[in-house]
Amino acid sequence: MKRIITDELLKWKELPKDRLPLLLYGARQVGKTYTLLHFGRDYYKNTVYINFERMPVIAEFFSGDLHPDRIVRFLEEYFSEKIIPEQTLIIFDEIQACERALTSLKYFAEEAPEYHVAAAGSLLGVAINRENYSFPVGKVIMKTMYPLRFDEFLNATGNGHLVMLIREHYNSMSEMPAQTHSEILLWLRRYLFIGGMPAVVQKYLEEASLINLPELQGMILNAYTADMAKYSTPGECTKIQGAFRSLPSQLAKDNKKFQYKLIRKGATAGLFGESISWLVMSGIVLECDRVTRGEVPLAVTQDLSSFKLYMSDVGLLSAASGIMPENIIRQDLSDLFKGALAENYVAQTLCCNGHKLYYWTSDSPAAEVDFLLQKEGAVIPVEVKYDTNIHAKSLKHYMNMYHPEKIIRFSARNFGADDQGMQSIPLYAAFCV
Repeated sequence: MKRIITDELLKWKELPKDRLPLLLYGARQVGKTYTLLHFGRDYYKNTVYINFERMPVIAEFFSGDLHPDRIVRFLEEYFSEKIIPEQTLIIFDEIQACERALTSLKYFAEEAPEYHVAAAGSLLGVAINRENYSFPVGKVIMKTMYPLRFDEFLNATGNGHLVMLIREHYNSMSEMPAQTHSEILLWLRRYLFIGGMPAVVQKYLEEASLINLPELQGMILNAYTADMAKYSTPGECTKIQGAFRSLPSQLAKDNKKFQYKLIRKGATAGLFGESISWLVMSGIVLECDRVTRGEVPLAVTQDLSSFKLYMSDVGLLSAASGIMPENIIRQDLSDLFKGALAENYVAQTLCCNGHKLYYWTSDSPAAEVDFLLQKEGAVIPVEVKYDTNIHAKSLKHYMNMYHPEKIIRFSARNFGADDQGMQSIPLYAAFCV
């Protein structure tokens, strides 16, 4: 599966000789290791791969002097592999398991930038926060990896021609042929069930069936639960798991603001605030913060007490909610949960495209806009609808207050635009934004 982040890795490889080491973030099982190994195979003469969870001898070696020359000589001897500047990719995987390896990135940046070092960590944010690791601030280039975006999914399923069509019609805002539009919407509904976790997509490709995917998705969710126990105390683990299990019910309501009472009776921000932070830092969930004004800069009117949480993968949301394949294909779902799936899908796509997630609400009258994007000095309101019903009083209220030059509405409708700046964009084209 070709991943879009490979283009970012190539840009890093081609930087001047004083490049910084690369640090690849992301939730577990989004494909970090696979991508780095294939990147090394395709673009370097050779690759030296170290997994600090599985190679304790190497992890122990890092307890000594961290001079890059010493580390390189040891790795050459250990793997019987010559490490050539500019031609060898050194991969430090599961780097959160070795604090000293994380620290060594600073010295590679300062003393040996000719070596190409790429590191990856599944729960790096959690480990740094919990263990008080010394992070090499300013000495690494950080990239976040997400599950497969819908266009990556289409490419993986042999539908790359549809990706080209979507981009063409997005750029021109011209209607997609009706039959093609319906075909892509069907592929999108499959994606809402499958999601973008590489192992799940691969199983779908192998079996050409949705039937056995929930079992594999359940295994991934169980692995996440196991990480909660491994990287937290027993008391913290119970609260993290409770907050995580509440996500489907949090999203399956009109007001998708995270409500602590849905975790358990008497739950408060004081009790569960750190649990929420754990989930965000792990990359398992995506946080969308409330702002009180639709003006640049959005961050200055952020309300830290109000936020929404989305799953990092819409397929895992479907699995956690107990949705079956036929529910998606037949669209046999409640309107509220259709909206939850659509919003989650758009949220993860916008995050993958580098957008910080915000939403807006007003008190009188009560109104909410699903997302606000800050781009090129302007704020763009974004409304999300699962079906073709596009009535949105909240969006009209926002428009009357802030008069945005551009508005985006995602729905099942075809491409289109009006003279008020409203762009109608099919849900399947979210990756273009």
